[in-house]
Amino acid sequence: MPTSAAGSKVPPRRSRAGGFTLLELLVVVSLIAIATAGVGFALRDDGSTALQREGERLAALLEAGRAQSRASGAPVRWRAAGGTFRFEGLPGNPAPGTWLDASTYAVGPALLQLGPEPIIAPQQVVIASQSHPGRAVRVATDGLRPFTAEALQ
Repeated sequence: MPTSAAGSKVPPRRSRAGGFTLLELLVVVSLIAIATAGVGFALRDDGSTALQREGERLAALLEAGRAQSRASGAPVRWRAAGGTFRFEGLPGNPAPGTWLDASTYAVGPALLQLGPEPIIAPQQVVIASQSHPGRAVRVATDGLRPFTAEALQ
């Protein structure tokens, strides 16, 4: 039996252990799931975001092709035709050749020389989407820096 100073009371022991019931936890988890779903629907991608993501993917692919060209010493070119593109000069052509969105296409003549020299000429390609007319993304390099994607207004 615990002892206490004169005049102070010892709180009675509880028979129930502290914590949450299963029902309380399920209610909280379901509320979090509903809130997360609401936020997910509110933050849907629009066409400019999808096109920007396509441009960033292309910039990464071009940099990978440029690095492989320097490593192998073989000239590598990137060419877009219709709704597809290809890397010429890579052994086995391992890079993907399709856009993530089938309505994406390269505007104008799309031929880029990626190497094998460490410094290449300034180059750019503009991509657009048939499903979102009026929006375009330029993927470009000054020849020294990596390819970057930038939205055009």
